[in-house]
Amino acid sequence: MREYVLALLLAAATTYLLTPLVRRGAIATNAMHAARTRDVHVVPTPLLGGLAMYGGLAAGLLIANQLTYLREAFPSTRTVPGLLLAGGLLVITGIIDDRWGMGAISKLAAQVAAGGILVWSQVELSWVPGPSARVYILPPDLSLTLTILLVVITINAVNFIDGLDGLAAGIVAIAACSFLVYSYSLARVVGIHSQSVPALVAALLAGMCLGFLPHNFYPARIFMGDTGAMLIGLLLAYVPLSSTAMLDPSVLTHYNHTTVNRYPAILPLLLPAAILVIPYADLLMAVVRRTRAGMSPFAADKKHLHHRLLNIGHSHRQSVLIMYLWATLFSASVVSLSLVRTNLIVLVALTLAAVLVLLLVTMPRLRPGRLRNGGRRLRSTGSHAEVPAGVPAGAGARSAGGAQPAPGAQPAGVAGAGAPPSAGAAGAGAPQPPGAAGAGGRQPAGTAGAGASPRVRPAAGPGTSSTGARPGPPFPPRERTPAAPQS
Repeated sequence: MREYVLALLLAAATTYLLTPLVRRGAIATNAMHAARTRDVHVVPTPLLGGLAMYGGLAAGLLIANQLTYLREAFPSTRTVPGLLLAGGLLVITGIIDDRWGMGAISKLAAQVAAGGILVWSQVELSWVPGPSARVYILPPDLSLTLTILLVVITINAVNFIDGLDGLAAGIVAIAACSFLVYSYSLARVVGIHSQSVPALVAALLAGMCLGFLPHNFYPARIFMGDTGAMLIGLLLAYVPLSSTAMLDPSVLTHYNHTTVNRYPAILPLLLPAAILVIPYADLLMAVVRRTRAGMSPFAADKKHLHHRLLNIGHSHRQSVLIMYLWATLFSASVVSLSLVRTNLIVLVALTLAAVLVLLLVTMPRLRPGRLRNGGRRLRSTGSHAEVPAGVPAGAGARSAGGAQPAPGAQPAGVAGAGAPPSAGAAGAGAPQPPGAAGAGGRQPAGTAGAGASPRVRPAAGPGTSSTGARPGPPFPPRERTPAAPQS
């Protein structure tokens, strides 16, 4: 295990140290990502972070090639050159796209070429598992087509989820760690030495992402850009492809061990699909959504899974961490099917419980406190809300109904320019009898303004209750002396 840990730490350290240098170069060459309407950041941010990640990959592969145990595990002398050539092609393509821009067809051609380089290095999908422990050997042409297709799909899936700071790097790191655990178990416990190569690449991929993540987590100081997204997507596709290409399926099917590979017929196919379920699901929904709208599948929009989390009300960091938790759940569930010898019903129960908890975290409206009020928070609205006992009438209108007097408003019962302070209401600068208001006829006491509706209650203020009605004059009204009878 120490060889893989050494490779992981070396890739992480190299990527971490190179990232600030790459950031300065991106600023100097104006390789900046300007904020767009569909983006969540508001300031230009340097790109080309994938160049530092490629440095971590190269350093890890060169050192691993010097270690006897790992060098002997390479099935061909083309393994290391194939990875460096395919990754270098995508890095150059990404640099051009990040700096000057590139069409979707040109990037697709580069991705297909990178997949062809992997096939040249003797990594291809040569068989697929079937029911009843059967194995289907693929014809060479079909094997070549499926290998390149999986490479292109995985690259674009990773590129699609690279929409929030640290999202793509974190999810790919989780997937790489899951592949590392599974491949290491096959290499060490079962004794399949060829699984050391996918385990090594998974360790390097995890190290590259972890070394880049401190610079890319919110608020990001640099983006990986297409340079990094296509690179880690290529490596993410390489790990399961190399595992399948270097694995004899009969070894797993007829190997009886108490701790490894409880479902050998389906795990080689189920493991990559489950670990990559989030990027694949986001890619599938984006293609379907854009195609139904008459748009190109490569047209950008703001309806990805991470955008939906932001629209629900989660913050930037919360959305990223929730996506991390979902990726960890799917990865751990499938890997545990192979490595944990617990009863299946227990694993299913634990998985369902974890899904329920994550649903409550992801969807706040599903929480019990919200379900009692139709999915919304309980809050008092309107000016008729009751004032708690002990709160003086009119003290803080926000506590009663959430409304405060508008700036410049006068207390209830005093209105109009030039009205005497003693008048209960006022018109347009002329004294009015007590209780009269404006030129619209007699109004109830406490109303003001010409034509004011008697149904509108003024905001609470000094000497006014929370419902807007005056409790009464502060002094008893002066008794009117009856007029003397005329003679």
